[in-house]
Amino acid sequence: ISVNPPENFEIVDPGYLGYLSLQWQPPLFLDNFKGCTIEYELKYRNIDSEHWKTVITKNLHYKDGFDLNKGVEAKIHTLLPAQCTNGSEVRSSWSETAYWTSPEGNLETKIQDMDCVYYNWQNLLCSWKSGMGVHFDTNYQLFYWYEGLGRTTQCADYIKINGKNMGCKFPYLESSDYKDFYICVNGSSESHPIRPNYFIFQLQNIVKPLPPEYLSLTVKNSEEINLKWSIPKGPIPAKCFIYEIEFTEDDSTWVTTTVENEIQVTRTSNESQKLCFLVRSKVNMYCSDDGIWSEWSDEQCWKG
Repeated sequence: ISVNPPENFEIVDPGYLGYLSLQWQPPLFLDNFKGCTIEYELKYRNIDSEHWKTVITKNLHYKDGFDLNKGVEAKIHTLLPAQCTNGSEVRSSWSETAYWTSPEGNLETKIQDMDCVYYNWQNLLCSWKSGMGVHFDTNYQLFYWYEGLGRTTQCADYIKINGKNMGCKFPYLESSDYKDFYICVNGSSESHPIRPNYFIFQLQNIVKPLPPEYLSLTVKNSEEINLKWSIPKGPIPAKCFIYEIEFTEDDSTWVTTTVENEIQVTRTSNESQKLCFLVRSKVNMYCSDDGIWSEWSDEQCWKG
């Protein structure tokens, strides 16, 4: 018993800056397997990646995000389950396809040092530097898309340096967390083409919160000290914070972390004359995979 691979396997780019659709048609000559549930094993990756992602599906399409700075390759075969073949699963040969954008411009003309920060989980700001050796008339445009946004959108509020677009202040981004956020920065110049540069972020992983405020340091007795501060203002839930505390007793300093906005510390000596601490905040592992530490708070001190 044998089965053909899927027909018309292709990778389609709908213009969403890296969110691609892999699609195919059923194999030829399926009449012998009426009543069978045909499945497909799909493998795909960016071309320089070591690992294939694997999906088994009954559908005729699958969508995922890719880095368009690199090519994409994919392969698929048909699976006939064991109950259709008297005992063992049958696989077709692979059908393979690949996709590249048509890159314009030399590699070094791409923008460099892209830096995106989602301030206080409210305001996204990205900035970049010009590519190498680009002509002085070069200017840049940023486009972005995420699932839920109807179409690819151009930045409406550029940060300009010497008249050139070198950053973007984004508007309020509704329902943009916990999904891929695609960005492309391309450029234009009268003298030579500019290579686009593509980026994929998850916004909850680039949040920089505000620093904690209203620090208090209470010496309870000769040994115990209570350190307390307010949860940073804004939309980030209290359960999403981790805090780093830098505590100084006379000339010695140590650092610790906590997920509460309060901590008890013990003095090493009840003779110590000066106790100080400051705090900074970050989104913790329960709400994101990564984050950016806030600035340090103002220092709070007690003098004996």
